[in-house]
Amino acid sequence: MGAADSSVTHLICGLGLAVSFWLAHNLLSITLLSHPSNTLRLIWVIECPIVILLYSRYRQNSQQCSYLKAVGRGILALPLGALVIALGAIVLGAPVSNQYLPKTINWSLMMSLFAVVPAASVFGSSWTDWQRIFGYTKPVGPIDFMICLPAHGAVIGAWFGAWPMPLDWERPWQEWPICVSYGAIAGYVLAMVASFGFVVVRGTIQHTKRD
Repeated sequence: MGAADSSVTHLICGLGLAVSFWLAHNLLSITLLSHPSNTLRLIWVIECPIVILLYSRYRQNSQQCSYLKAVGRGILALPLGALVIALGAIVLGAPVSNQYLPKTINWSLMMSLFAVVPAASVFGSSWTDWQRIFGYTKPVGPIDFMICLPAHGAVIGAWFGAWPMPLDWERPWQEWPICVSYGAIAGYVLAMVASFGFVVVRGTIQHTKRD
């Protein structure tokens, strides 16, 4: 796989996010600020089939793992990853009252889609690959960069987005999980651009070495 595949994959994922926000604003008249839970639900519902169907094309051991099996792994990873992320968010201070529960669930599903589902669709249960991407952060090929950078970008973006929450500014966007969601989405998009750049540079270097 080369830069063209990477750019198309990231472009389609980015367009999915853009369509989600467009539908939320123009069709449903909602935003992350006014209706965070409904907006987050719309984002992951639209983005879910896009991410799973695209990344399943790059599954490892394609002769032993069918496309449908890779799709199934991605679907299964969505709620499992969301559960782990939700528990982690609660441990780090996310509110647990009934008022915030739907917001936490939908935010966790979106984060799982950004950070967990692509790796599950491609690597399945290969612990070595999961450890290499998320434990050691050592991507070695184009698909590794496409998984590793956006996942880390979403998590780091969410972490930076959480900084204003405890500050006494009394702004509506400081409420959980609004600023965290904006940070995660911004980090995810920026990391997709960076991922494409790494794939292009890596391909250019390899081409130069062959010449």
